[in-house]
Amino acid sequence: MPKRYVQKRYALRAAAIAAASVLVVIGAASSASAHVTVSSPDAKPGGYGKLVFRVPTESDNTSTSKLVVSLPKDHPFAHVGAQVKDGWKVEKKEEKLPAPVKVGDVTLTKAILTVTWTATAGGIPPNDFDEFALSVGKLPDGVDSLSFPTEQTYSDGEVVKWADSAKDGAAEPEHPAPTLKLTAAVTPVAATTPEGTSEGTSDTLARWLGGGGLLVGLLGLAFGLRSRQAAPASEAPAAPAGGK
Repeated sequence: MPKRYVQKRYALRAAAIAAASVLVVIGAASSASAHVTVSSPDAKPGGYGKLVFRVPTESDNTSTSKLVVSLPKDHPFAHVGAQVKDGWKVEKKEEKLPAPVKVGDVTLTKAILTVTWTATAGGIPPNDFDEFALSVGKLPDGVDSLSFPTEQTYSDGEVVKWADSAKDGAAEPEHPAPTLKLTAAVTPVAATTPEGTSEGTSDTLARWLGGGGLLVGLLGLAFGLRSRQAAPASEAPAAPAGGK
């Protein structure tokens, strides 16, 4: 078998492996993003902001019927406004704080610590998602991130607690608590760095990686087909000299 043909076959195999690896990475990123998450278009330390909780229903046959969001006790908000949604009843629960906390010019002894949305209709259907928003303030100064442990209840009674804390250097927990990075919200450059990567940026990167993987696979396939067509001509025996 000609050496050139063998080299092209190895190139084809390498391209196929690279394409498969990219698809595996994208699949892992997609599954990791199917969590309850929180983001904000305008949150910044010392100010007010809108918090958006994205809630996917990770089930093929049950719906999300209830969502309970816990607000931080150590950094309570003086103001909490909850989004009113058709098909959902919203309830804010105020509790006494373990110790008084000064927020701006106000000292709080009690604050709203949980917000609950309960479906009055069909809830969030299987394999779909919805978003729930809060308007809060003031956000604390000198804090990089805030966690919002959340309970998601399904129509069959199952309760998923998104409350695990991520640890530096460790793999992402199975049910991470929705966490808002305040530094990323106020530093535009942070959106291009690993710490400030947003969900939208991750999705964009996944699409680029997917396109690159498919392109590599197509190129490998094209080289393989071309090699197979060229092989018979290169392997054919040479004609005898002098016509004998």
